[in-house]
Order: sequence, then C-alpha cells, then structure tokens
Amino acid sequence: MLRRPPRQQYAALCYRFDAALGLQVLLLTSRETRRWVIPKGWPMKGKKAHAVAEREAYEEAGVRGKAEKEPFGYFAYMKKRKSGVEVPVRVQVHALRVDEMLTDFPEKDSRTLDWTSCAEAALRVNEPELRALFMAFEKRMASPAPVKLRAAAGR
Repeated sequence: MLRRPPRQQYAALCYRFDAALGLQVLLLTSRETRRWVIPKGWPMKGKKAHAVAEREAYEEAGVRGKAEKEPFGYFAYMKKRKSGVEVPVRVQVHALRVDEMLTDFPEKDSRTLDWTSCAEAALRVNEPELRALFMAFEKRMASPAPVKLRAAAGR
C-alpha cells in the first residue's frame, strides 16, 4: 500500500518562568478532540517557520513572544481530517518565550489553556516524541547557559 509523505506543520513550545513554580510550559486543548497539544499550524505563504509558530501561538493561545529561529525538535502524529481520513504530519517545534498573555484572541472560546511543568505536560500529551521534547526542554533550560567567549580587542 502506498503511503503519502507526511504533511508539515510548525509549532510553538511556549514557556515562561514563574517566581514560585519555575519553568512552566503552555498546553492547550485541540478544538475537536480536546486532547492536550501545543499551538501548531500549517505553513503560511511568505512566512518563515518560526514566524508561523509565533502566529499560531497568538491565534490559538493568545500569547506573544519571540520564537527561536532554529527548531528545538520535531514530533510526528496522525491528523484526523473531517472526512475521517488520517494524514501523517511532521511538526517542527520552535521554543517561544512568552512576553505577554492576551485576554482576547481568535480561538479564545474554543480552547482551554493550562500552564504546567514539563513533566506534567509530558504526562498529558499523547505523542511520545512530544513527551520526549518536553523532557529534553526541561533539561536544556536547567543547564547553565553556555558562556560566549570574545576575542580580546587589540591582542
């Protein structure tokens, strides 16, 4: 049987630091199945992947921030179309530090949002590769930032 190549989506792994709780990531429910997911969407003509991730984070979760240009990772899932057909999808994930949360955004009435730890997020999502991304992100954020060395001027 022939299989189609996976469709491409771009996603935002939205995060913030809470003074009491530390690193938190944002989960939201999908509109139809109500599963816990991260903001993601299809490519947009004229927009780079990280810009699509930023746009989806705004539309689906009402968050604003800067997504990293380089992808943090990838995961795969089967998207169930309205026709009932399942389509394989590969999702490129960009970390996005949240600077602002809006009270009004396009999909406000069709989703539930929840800030949680990476470990809790990993328990709630269905996709094994997305679970692994949450755990890898927690590890990345816990390690000290790499020191950038500068060449001494005039030496």
